[in-house]
Amino acid sequence: MKNYLILIILLFSVKSIAQNATKETFQKNKYELALSYLKKSEYVKALDLFSVVSKIKPENEIGQESLKEIDTLKEILRKDILEKISGTWLVTGDKPIWTVTAHEDFKNQKVDKLVEVAQDKILFYEQDRKSKVKTLIKTEDLLYFNTDRSDSLYSAFILSDGRVWDCLLNEDNKVMRAINIAKYGKKGVKKITENNPEVYFVRTK
Repeated sequence: MKNYLILIILLFSVKSIAQNATKETFQKNKYELALSYLKKSEYVKALDLFSVVSKIKPENEIGQESLKEIDTLKEILRKDILEKISGTWLVTGDKPIWTVTAHEDFKNQKVDKLVEVAQDKILFYEQDRKSKVKTLIKTEDLLYFNTDRSDSLYSAFILSDGRVWDCLLNEDNKVMRAINIAKYGKKGVKKITENNPEVYFVRTK
């Protein structure tokens, strides 16, 4: 009986060692692939992979090095996206402007909503279409959402009401889509995974 128990313990030990070895091999392969993307300046792909690598075995050297790469890449990508979204944007609605409903609603509204993105601020305005009077509604600090160091999210901003918006640009950077992906409150972050509120913008300058 004693020998039988020892055999079971040994089998579980061997299985555990094999699983760890498989994990480490998988982690190393993904890490090397991430480095190859980094060398080619494909920063988004590299960031996604470093994020995966950092979560496989976060305590080992590769996991720790991946976290450092994530920090660096987020800084690079955030600088890039800030340059692209800086300027003034016209809110066209919660659906793409080319849809019939959104186009009609936008055409019939009497007041336009404008958003100005600066280096460290986001300014919200309303402008009367007839009088052209422009009124500042509120100002927000430009804050990146970064609760999880190991995630690959770099283009999301958090507003003072706790809502987290991820910003996506079209190819020529003239249309922006903001998706409400989470809400931060007293109980922490609540992710929104379906029926996400969206806002669409077109660049004015």
